[in-house]
Amino acid sequence: MSAKVKHAFAEQGTLAKQIPGFKPRAAQLEMAQAVAESITANGVLVVEAGTGTGKTYAYLVPALLSGKKVILSTGTKNLQEQLYFRDLPTVLQALALPVKTALLKGRANYLCLFRLEQHYQHIPSADPELINDLSLIKKWAAETQSGDIGELSYIAEDSRALPYVTSTTDNCLGKDCPVYEDCHLLKARKEAQAADLVVVNHHLFFADLALKDTGFGELLPDMEVVIFDEAHQIPDIASDYFGEHFSSRVLLDLCKDLEQIGKTELKDLIQLSKAADKLSSLTRDWRLQFAADPARGNWRQAYQQTSMQTAVIRINDALEMLYQIVKSSLGRSQALDNCYERLAQLKSQLPKLLQTEQSGVSLWFETSRLHVTLHLTPLSIADKFQKLVFAAERSWIFTSATLSVDEGFAHYQQQMGLDGARTLLLESPFDYAQQALLCVPRFLPEPHEPAMAHALLSLAIQLIQANNGRCFFLFTSHRMLQWMAGALPEQIRQPVLVQGSTGKRLLLEQFVQLENAVLLGTGSFWEGVDVRGDTLSCVIIDKLPFASPDDPLLQARSEDCTMRGKDPFAEVQLPQAVITLKQGVGRLIRDVSDRGVLVICDNRLVTKPYGATFLKSLPPMRRSRDLAEACQFLHAMQQDK
Repeated sequence: MSAKVKHAFAEQGTLAKQIPGFKPRAAQLEMAQAVAESITANGVLVVEAGTGTGKTYAYLVPALLSGKKVILSTGTKNLQEQLYFRDLPTVLQALALPVKTALLKGRANYLCLFRLEQHYQHIPSADPELINDLSLIKKWAAETQSGDIGELSYIAEDSRALPYVTSTTDNCLGKDCPVYEDCHLLKARKEAQAADLVVVNHHLFFADLALKDTGFGELLPDMEVVIFDEAHQIPDIASDYFGEHFSSRVLLDLCKDLEQIGKTELKDLIQLSKAADKLSSLTRDWRLQFAADPARGNWRQAYQQTSMQTAVIRINDALEMLYQIVKSSLGRSQALDNCYERLAQLKSQLPKLLQTEQSGVSLWFETSRLHVTLHLTPLSIADKFQKLVFAAERSWIFTSATLSVDEGFAHYQQQMGLDGARTLLLESPFDYAQQALLCVPRFLPEPHEPAMAHALLSLAIQLIQANNGRCFFLFTSHRMLQWMAGALPEQIRQPVLVQGSTGKRLLLEQFVQLENAVLLGTGSFWEGVDVRGDTLSCVIIDKLPFASPDDPLLQARSEDCTMRGKDPFAEVQLPQAVITLKQGVGRLIRDVSDRGVLVICDNRLVTKPYGATFLKSLPPMRRSRDLAEACQFLHAMQQDK
């Protein structure tokens, strides 16, 4: 296979002849050959491919040429679609291979025909927006072939109608569903099982692996190659799925379904609706025990409060009562029987999350505006993941632009239990010294000082004016983002786009179309965003992205690290922050012709010893402490256009 891979990437090779603009890159070929060798030998490969390496083609070509069954997992649904609809067809056509491919998403991405019919006949609310969306979905249901909710571009991503027309593992009737043979999810999974290469996302991979969900649990054993792109996300995602959860949202959805059954199928079972309504009310009361604003916290501490214990005990009692009522009517309704199984699962989950004395896990809560979720998360996935990797003769490829810390993979390998894996570090082919400038401005307040917000505002105005917008302003906290969203628009003439005001995809489209916009973002905008050319030529980062010291999972991992006699800052906090910063920095230079300025507004980068670790992990840009020099660089770029 190695010779075929080499020929594909050669100057006059298959890809160059078939794909307009394709040019061979030494690093890309090196990665492709390493992937091919790992596939042939059923080995494990961890590879960091700097931005511009062309890692997508580097793993696609050997995977397709291998003739083996492949699972390809990406970080997000957006990347999943980009890979499946853009990159994969291009490479397949170039190689002229008869490989059967499939795209598989989680069940929440597919229309459930049974639930649509059920709720359309008995619309659960008089809300006109909900009624309108259900009507639009009903019309689309008669036209769609795939049932992929992603086709519903004319409905908001967070439409209240979607939970009524999609299923969960809890409320799916499986083979007992009256429209089972027409199920869109079933068809997608059958296609995946018959395919040579299946594109999934990390959440789906681990959710179905953990839950042994119908379909996908049967898919993995047949696969000979597993490739994870954006592999830096896996430790956190896998930790979450290897743990336990108890959610008020799940409770309320169950109550809603039981009330529906009481109104339609079992009208004589009066106590059913009453008991479901009581549990629903107690669940909402439980949310009131927490602060109004969304937050994360230590569940061990929160559960020490008497009022919290009382609220949870009441939920447990109401859950038990509802369970007994449903149990007494088993066999009368398939939908009710399904709810019984969900009740049984919730009954078994809750006690596990009340055992606050257990070790080796983090017990934490997470609240949204309306809901609360309890999490039990293992502090290490290394043992479990190692067993998964070595359970069968199979090759595993882990790749990302951000896996190494201080030019090494020890941190990642330790997290994942991949101590024996082959590693490969490939630098970006971009000429960062010529293309970019890193500025760490002098005379800034410390990040925690109140004066910092106004200093950031002043700094941002200067940069935005020098660059006529075309700027990403990335934050480590929603609080600072919101403050800036209120202050900045009054100071500049360029349009300001704010994360959360609309969907991510639409915001990015607006940013590109406007050509002089400023986008304020946090979290998801630090990675997986690809804006090339002059549209984005300045990235401002408010401070080094250390996780909040209040983060319960960080606290638990730090305590565990201390108990093992190691330094939690060096072992946990610093590597995590370095990888996050590398992701944010990666938004700036996306192509060989891109130019731009990166501004990191944190003195600690040059005043603290650990600053050297961050700098060593960043691309080799020209550096300055003078904001005026950064503005001049941007101004000169404007003149060169």
